[in-house]
Amino acid sequence: MSPASSDPGQGVDAPVVLSSEEHADYKRLRRAAAVRHRKTRYTGASLLLVVVLLLAPLAVVAAWVDATVTDTGRYVQTVAPLAKEPAIQKTVTDKLTARVVANVDVEAVTASLSKVLADNGAPPAVVDKSTALAGPLRSALTNAVHGIVNRVITGDVFQQAWEGANRRAHAGVVGMLTGDESRAVRAQGDKITLDLGTVVDQVKQRLVDQGFEKADAIPAPDRQITLFETAKLSKAQDAMRLLDIMGAWLPVITIVLAALVVWIAPAHRMMLLITACGVGIMMIVLLVGLAVVRRVYLDSVPATALPPDAAAVVYDTFVRFLRSSTRTLLIVAVITALAAYLYGPSRVARGVRSLAGRGTGAAGRALRDAGMNTGTTGRWLDGHRSWTTGVVIGLGALALLLWNYPTVGVVVLVVGLVVVVLAVLAVLAAATSRPAPEGPEAAAPDPGRAAP
Repeated sequence: MSPASSDPGQGVDAPVVLSSEEHADYKRLRRAAAVRHRKTRYTGASLLLVVVLLLAPLAVVAAWVDATVTDTGRYVQTVAPLAKEPAIQKTVTDKLTARVVANVDVEAVTASLSKVLADNGAPPAVVDKSTALAGPLRSALTNAVHGIVNRVITGDVFQQAWEGANRRAHAGVVGMLTGDESRAVRAQGDKITLDLGTVVDQVKQRLVDQGFEKADAIPAPDRQITLFETAKLSKAQDAMRLLDIMGAWLPVITIVLAALVVWIAPAHRMMLLITACGVGIMMIVLLVGLAVVRRVYLDSVPATALPPDAAAVVYDTFVRFLRSSTRTLLIVAVITALAAYLYGPSRVARGVRSLAGRGTGAAGRALRDAGMNTGTTGRWLDGHRSWTTGVVIGLGALALLLWNYPTVGVVVLVVGLVVVVLAVLAVLAAATSRPAPEGPEAAAPDPGRAAP
């Protein structure tokens, strides 16, 4: 029947019959409007997708900065392993040893010895050779001081002092980001330094107790270790301050925009697949970027300030949680893309779903035949599969969102639990007796049961 509309010249309910040409035009215009609407939705979703992909790595970095700055336990957990790193221990030991030995004027000691020998009539050859004692004396002094300092640095004293100093200096990270020079972690010119005052004080006291009174003269500048040195520190501080401000909101905004992308697109499943793949690619880009920044960092720290092996340990230790978060999000993106693909119409997806259905169905029928009939509950689960599946997947996603700092292992655990729960629900849905058919079909045998 041809479509009808109201005629302004007649009653409200009076129909107007369209001609075949008008009906064809009407259908054409509706199709054109539908196409334009779909194109508009695809365009909007595509633009939002670009924004999401650009924000994804920034959101991960911002969340890492926010967690490191605001959570004292997280900060201490980040830097605590540095005290046990041999490269860091060697750097601190060598630095303190060199400073203590530098405060001892070995040449003056040998000169005084030569003068005493000359004044007491020693042969000129003996007096001349006494000056050669400077090298062995300095070496012996260095070895003795190095042994004492090394015992302090490699013992529990240094590790406890390191953790305590960093716990007290947690606010120094904020000072470093804002340029405040009153904290333990300071930004001075183009350098970022860590003040080890507490550790140095304990080393000084141990050396003084051993008879090295010159150790008490270690000046304030030698209580610091350079962690980073670059001419672009001010720009890095501006960027880090911005990320610190947005750390609490940027991840939420990114997740909301990603959900909006999937909702706007006409093909929700396909857009979810594309979004997950895009986020996964951006996480790979972020991991590559961290590797590049590592190389830049190592090149920016002079060997005189921090040896390359110690600098590498410092960088790897500070960003290990950022790397872990990036890998975790990469795994989440891969799992999401895989789930979206398996819900699709491809032959592989249909085959996997069919295999899973046959497996859970066989398990359910086995339970039913064994006398474990789920009855009404099973029929309800069978009739509401889409709802139960959505709820279980949603709870799994919520668990990951609420989990503090989820790792790859946590993601695998949650996904495994979701799969197990879905399998159990499918088995329970299949372990119910179907209502008996009415009419002639009632006499037909049940192919799922064996004949008596």
